[in-house]
Amino acid sequence: MSENSFDWNPERYARFADLRLRPARDLAAQVHGLPEGAVIDLGCGNGPVAETLGSRFSSHALIGVDNSPAMLAKAAETGRYDVLVEADITHWAPRHAPALIFSNAALHWLGAHEALMTRLAGYLAPGGVLAVQMPRQYGAPSHRFLRDIATSRHPDRFDFSGWQAPVLPAEGYWRMLSPLGEVTAWETEYVQRLAPTEGAHPVRRFTESTAMRPFLERLEPAEAAAFTAAYDEALSVAYPLLPDGGALFPFRRTFFTLRVPD
Repeated sequence: MSENSFDWNPERYARFADLRLRPARDLAAQVHGLPEGAVIDLGCGNGPVAETLGSRFSSHALIGVDNSPAMLAKAAETGRYDVLVEADITHWAPRHAPALIFSNAALHWLGAHEALMTRLAGYLAPGGVLAVQMPRQYGAPSHRFLRDIATSRHPDRFDFSGWQAPVLPAEGYWRMLSPLGEVTAWETEYVQRLAPTEGAHPVRRFTESTAMRPFLERLEPAEAAAFTAAYDEALSVAYPLLPDGGALFPFRRTFFTLRVPD
């Protein structure tokens, strides 16, 4: 992920580990027949995918790459990585051609996807695979409200007039990458049940460690509190609470795999 002045909070991110891990498992299940070389967990975070990758590709060395020292410290505790590398994905390059570059919910933070994906594909060993999953939730209330509230309350700091979603539909990645090799691309909307949470709408608890971060980082504490209260109020309308205080939270994700020629 690109550099920023705020490090990630592993504990907050891990609250919904099972929900965040399911798409990674679904992606890993589509990867078969790797050549020799390492498996790269690109944007590894606190290591939630380490067990899945380590078990599925046990004959390959597992290398985790992330730019967050806090996340890498937690990833090290899994004991599943052979190597952990602190690096910004924008500038990262492997020392040796990997068999698999696997990225779960990381590359949506970066722009210029055609150049990025082409560069990553170019690092692969012959017959290697690039496997990517990214959220494509930007038109949903959970993410649209963040933009709307920010621009209405703080137009001096937030301007989304020329904004475009950073993640394409799956078809866009098929068209982008098919000249480079064999591509499969698909989308899945996961209907997630979020458990009740104290003092916050369940959907806000889900987004506060990810989608909310760039907004809160630009606000003073009092502004952030008011922003959060307005967001909770809007979420309560779009995602009404279940009788037990939980909420249903549909969440769309884009996937693709690219296998380069042998």
